[in-house]
Amino acid sequence: MVPSRRLILFDIDGTLITSGGAGERALIEAMHSRFGIDEDFQGIHLAGATDGAIAKNLLEKNGQPSTPENVASLLDGYLDHLADRIGKHEGTLLPGILPLLEALRRRPDAILALLTGNVRRGAEIKLGHYGVWDFFEFGAFADDHHDRNQLGHFARQRAVEHHGEDFPPERIFVLGDTPRDIECGRAIGAKTFAIATGQYSKDALAEHHPDFLFSDLADTAAVIAALFPQN
Repeated sequence: MVPSRRLILFDIDGTLITSGGAGERALIEAMHSRFGIDEDFQGIHLAGATDGAIAKNLLEKNGQPSTPENVASLLDGYLDHLADRIGKHEGTLLPGILPLLEALRRRPDAILALLTGNVRRGAEIKLGHYGVWDFFEFGAFADDHHDRNQLGHFARQRAVEHHGEDFPPERIFVLGDTPRDIECGRAIGAKTFAIATGQYSKDALAEHHPDFLFSDLADTAAVIAALFPQN
């Protein structure tokens, strides 16, 4: 076992990629195809929320029972539409992502995983399309829990299952672009990286006091230095 390995947990939307609106459009189409509802997302907050919570909020907003069956139906429709939509929108990997992932994958002391509000299949559709799904060994997803702050516990348990090591909080890093990412990292005592590549500015993220704050992840050396300060 490599001493002092880090468990590095990445958010997806706004951190690794932007889907160019494919996810939002897929939800709109799913609301129409599954429930006959024309949705406008007024009053629905997407950034940092889990897919399950978004689905529940959409149903309740439109007077539909947010039963497990209805939530599952909406998310199934969303995944069908997302698979069709993802290649039709001008999404992209965000600055520096590919060089950073490649650099981290070469390190025996870095374990790369996901901590995301996406359901697992949605994460695979998005990251597979942009060619980075295989960088991540495992993840914690909206399938695991609707409350994002619970997902870190699933990520830690999967690290034990994959590597036989219970990573202490000081060697867990959560990277995301919203205050909710900072909050869910704190829920397990992890170090938090806030990246201003999503809907929140650097100043707005600074108000939530992350351990590290970046405009983007383009400076691979600076990110590596923050993750591995002794090196």
